[in-house]
Amino acid sequence: MALTLGEIVAGIKPLDEKAVADAGAHTAQLVMPPRALGRLHDIGERLCGIQGTITPAVRAKAVLVMAGDHGIVEEGVSAFPQAVTGAMIATFLAGGAGINALASQADAEVWVADVGAVADVEAAALKNRDRLLVRKVGRGTRNFARGPAMTREQAASAIVTGFELASGLIRNGADILGTGDMGIGNTTPSAAIGAVLTDRSIEEMVGRGTGVDDAGLARKRDAIRRGIELNRPDAADGIDVLAKVGGFEIGGIAGIVLAGAFHRRPVVVDGFISTAGALIAQALCPRAIEFVFSGHCSEEPGHRHMLRHLGLQPILDLGLRLGEGTGAALAMLVIDAAARVMTEVMTFAEAQVPGKEG
Repeated sequence: MALTLGEIVAGIKPLDEKAVADAGAHTAQLVMPPRALGRLHDIGERLCGIQGTITPAVRAKAVLVMAGDHGIVEEGVSAFPQAVTGAMIATFLAGGAGINALASQADAEVWVADVGAVADVEAAALKNRDRLLVRKVGRGTRNFARGPAMTREQAASAIVTGFELASGLIRNGADILGTGDMGIGNTTPSAAIGAVLTDRSIEEMVGRGTGVDDAGLARKRDAIRRGIELNRPDAADGIDVLAKVGGFEIGGIAGIVLAGAFHRRPVVVDGFISTAGALIAQALCPRAIEFVFSGHCSEEPGHRHMLRHLGLQPILDLGLRLGEGTGAALAMLVIDAAARVMTEVMTFAEAQVPGKEG
């Protein structure tokens, strides 16, 4: 029987602080100057706390791309037509997108979940059709500039759907999960979520997304302002925020974060849209963020404010703004390296090298 959202949150326990302390003691004995590999030590030690061991492993990697469409595109907030969402789902399955190239480099599987696309993707002729997981909560959200994006029941369903899909990948052996997204117009609900939950201004939070011009940026900011004023999302209630101004795929990403925390697996969130999902997860269960790594910092201006609110430091800062899970896939290589430092580098005693004097 599927768990309820309340049961999921209740089942999330804190990071294993003893494992973190033990990992720190081990790091102090590695055959190098103290913390000479910088943040790799921090990452490795937090991995130990997540997995409850000083020999962490991230061998089996998977990126779960959540897809959904958005009624807010009616307000002229995107530079691309909504039909692109379905076309890109097919491209992911065909192996030809940015995420496919970078996930291949990281030796990570790519899975695509359709939780809210308007179109139905004909996957029968595609070589990776088994990697498409169709779990539509709805066919696109409603236009939140004119009313709630979805019902409260749909919001909860989107989160639980993401949890169940991620849990399935974990049960099948995934050591680490990356979050990805696909949905034309999805920087708009993400910015709205960010403005509500970080208490930052719309001007600070809203960027150009896929590249709208000045007029498009003004329309986007105006649509978000009207949507927040009309719907009055409650920042103390993550489900309410998701329902009022969110997206189905953003809810699914929140579910992935909760699954990682529930099953004690690291989750690498990608960029702006994925971090909006992490904000929803934090609103539901603050300790879930202990199990999250930020893959990178997006070019979207609000992303830094989101990360600061979550207390996350991005692993990479490469000017990325694609989404799809690309930054998460790249960061997995660094996280894998951090795990290898914990497990493969000798201590001074093991290497029979004299330690630091004095």
